[in-house]
Amino acid sequence: MHIPDGFLSPPVAVATGIASAAVIAVALNRTRASLGLRQAPIMGLTTAFVFAAQMINFPVAGGTSGHLLGGALASVVLGNPWAATLAMSTVFIIQSVLFADGGITALGANIFNMGLVGIWVGWWLLQPLQRLLGGSRNRLPLAAGIAAALSVVAASISVAIQLAISGTVGLNIALPAMVGVHILIGIGEGVITGGVLTYLVKVRPDLLPGQQPQLQKWVVPVIGVLLISGVLSLFASSWPDGLEAVAEKYGFKDKEAVAIENPTPLADYTVKGLEEQPIGTSIAGLLGSAFSFGAAFGIAQLVVKPKDV
Repeated sequence: MHIPDGFLSPPVAVATGIASAAVIAVALNRTRASLGLRQAPIMGLTTAFVFAAQMINFPVAGGTSGHLLGGALASVVLGNPWAATLAMSTVFIIQSVLFADGGITALGANIFNMGLVGIWVGWWLLQPLQRLLGGSRNRLPLAAGIAAALSVVAASISVAIQLAISGTVGLNIALPAMVGVHILIGIGEGVITGGVLTYLVKVRPDLLPGQQPQLQKWVVPVIGVLLISGVLSLFASSWPDGLEAVAEKYGFKDKEAVAIENPTPLADYTVKGLEEQPIGTSIAGLLGSAFSFGAAFGIAQLVVKPKDV
């Protein structure tokens, strides 16, 4: 769902960029008021997990693939959609600047769609869904999985509207096409979100909100993130993702352009000079996870109150 350069008109790119920057500024303040320093490592690990998981495209119908967005999952794990906004924005900035995934000019729109819409729709749906399902923690994975699936569809609607306003493709084409493929991708999002939360509820409840995280037990989660980014990423589907598939089918893929030349040596999640080697993908994945953890951990250290040190 990462929008490349060239798909959006300058007014849409600027408007979404301003909106995303404003929400991030509010998120910095709200996160400061609600999180403690002991949650900083969890924010870093959540951010690194989302980065790693987004490297793994899974196949869906018709030669199309999708990957986890992770906004709903991040908001549940952090217990705070504002902190999740910072975590997801960190992922998208790193992906765009260091890995050339998503356009530089479309960065604000990508944060808006997958970070803000993806997080807040999931968060707002989670509360009533969990009450409807009985309200127990054991039902959290199911409620969060449903909310996460619907959040992906909502994000795809946002993308379709932006493409239509930009004049890239008509809304009558973009809306059904984007929603149709992202219903399938949303099912994958729901399954992954529910699976991760089932693991946390049963095995590591201390990593969920309201508990004291046992940071000495970090070996398994850290190894898990490294395996995802360094090994499982090698098995990602090469099929185009939802937006790419829609662009190819409806003839606006050629609008993609490199409006800003990005000289990063990690473009396309590999290392310059190792493009044809699996080790290039593994190194890029490990570096991306490390950058994501370090950036999110650093942000949390700067903004949160030391109330529970």
